[in-house]
Amino acid sequence: MSRSSYLGDDTIALHSGYQPESDHGSRAVPVYQTTSYVFDSVDDASALFNVERGGHIYSRITNPTVAVLEQRLAALEGGSGAICTASGMSALFVTFFSLCSAGDHIV
Repeated sequence: MSRSSYLGDDTIALHSGYQPESDHGSRAVPVYQTTSYVFDSVDDASALFNVERGGHIYSRITNPTVAVLEQRLAALEGGSGAICTASGMSALFVTFFSLCSAGDHIV
């Protein structure tokens, strides 16, 4: 969802990143309390694990509830995407390791 002048921050925060028809018509985003997901076939699982297509594999990597949060944050900030982590240390890890190259050392 692109940030438009007619949408306020409250509207963007409440409605971005989620389509009610995708989850049985629920207006609120469901909280997915699961760690693993069902795959249609071995080929389906292979495509997901090889990042050939998007989808959820394991909740520590991606989760539908967190995906909505990321989309809402990106919409509020006018960004192209966002990454949410489970802890501050995870956020630091992602940040520092994205800045490192092979052979770098962190002290």
